[in-house]
Amino acid sequence: MTPSEIERKIQQSFPGSTIQIRDLTGTKDHWQVIVVSPAFEGKRMLEQHRMIKGVFESEIASGDLHAFSLKTYTPEEWAKFA
Repeated sequence: MTPSEIERKIQQSFPGSTIQIRDLTGTKDHWQVIVVSPAFEGKRMLEQHRMIKGVFESEIASGDLHAFSLKTYTPEEWAKFA
């Protein structure tokens, strides 16, 4: 998968999200993805990660997306890092 494919899929499921993607190994199958979305309001981190990983079930199952490191934040949480 390419970064643009990952971003497109997340944006389709969670419009208006801020997304940062980093290839951790240069092999296009190990990614670190940061997602900031109002859809995470009131959700625990585990729920947030399940929401994002659910978008990529087929890619994870097929091995197209081998390693997927997630960091998820609400806009309020993310503002504390800025």
